Amino acid sequence: MDMGRERLTLGLLLRLGILFTAVCVCIHLYLERGWQGASAPLALRRPTKSNQKWGEQSKMKQVSAEEAEELGKSIKRRISYVHKLKKDSLVRKTEGDTEGPSPRCCPPLQLHRKTPRWHIDLEPWASESQSLEDEAKRFLSYITTQQVSCASLRGKKADQEGSIGAWAVCLDPNYKLIRRIESRHCRVYSFGLGVDDRSLESSLAQSGCEVHCFDPSLKQPHLQQAEMWLHRLSVDWRDPSPAVVAQRQYASTKKLATILNDFGHREVDVLKADMESAEWKILENLILERVLDSVGQLLLELHLHWAGFEVGGDEPSVVRYWYSLLKELERSGFHLFHIHSDPAKPHIFLQKNVLNASSAYTLSWVNTQWRPLGKPDRTQK
Repeated sequence: MDMGRERLTLGLLLRLGILFTAVCVCIHLYLERGWQGASAPLALRRPTKSNQKWGEQSKMKQVSAEEAEELGKSIKRRISYVHKLKKDSLVRKTEGDTEGPSPRCCPPLQLHRKTPRWHIDLEPWASESQSLEDEAKRFLSYITTQQVSCASLRGKKADQEGSIGAWAVCLDPNYKLIRRIESRHCRVYSFGLGVDDRSLESSLAQSGCEVHCFDPSLKQPHLQQAEMWLHRLSVDWRDPSPAVVAQRQYASTKKLATILNDFGHREVDVLKADMESAEWKILENLILERVLDSVGQLLLELHLHWAGFEVGGDEPSVVRYWYSLLKELERSGFHLFHIHSDPAKPHIFLQKNVLNASSAYTLSWVNTQWRPLGKPDRTQK
């Protein structure tokens, strides 16, 4: 009896242990499944970097080649669609601007960038021989051939003597000066040394032009005389050294661009100059710095008895240089309309008698391309 009872007790305990183990396993599995189900929504709300990387890697492993190709096409379509939207928005913005004028706070800036050149372009030689006679023949033919015809305004002295006159301006209605005179918007610059005859300047001043006469021999820096302004100043192809200006307290010569800037002038309707053999280097400076764009008419006396200040080279090269300067002038829009040679002047050409040429010629050009910016500012220095 006792042995049977012990066996029954052991069997019951074994069954209870197995049952308890099974219940524990079930509880563990239930709790583990509940934790996984609860952690999945939590991971979706706030993913961690490790989970994202693991998810991306697992997704990349599952994507097949066909799905990758379809995904690439979809991305391209999206990018092209975005580009199209940007382009359409720009087009609509442009069309909206053209439909009505937008308010402008200020006028557009017009930058006049005049980049200076370093040298002029020399014309080819007149002949293979490069002789003085051939160069002089071409040069003299050029300065004695009128390129445009103009009705001219001359000084009173020439009118009284009944001669053509050395100095004249073009009053042809095809050009701007006559209309500028009528509207009293013209400006004249006249350069010379100890000039006695200012009849042309006086006539232009009486017609309503603003006339500035520059003469370094004057005793006063600035003065007004007979409706004209006189200035103790002259034009040069270079500005003076700052040390010289400091010693003299004023500069007697300046470049035309500097004078225009100092006087606050943007343009000159008539530029007259008798510079006593300095005209070649001054003309070269005006061409290289593009100052001639601001000039409507150019009246210039040329001296041919020698090469001129700081003009070097042999005689054929000098004449070729002269001719190249005048051709540069023509390419800038200046055309010759008046030619005068004084018969009283000696017939000397580079210290020689070449083709019976005069030693001095007064020439007048009109800038056929000139477009004045506006009426001049009549504030005086």
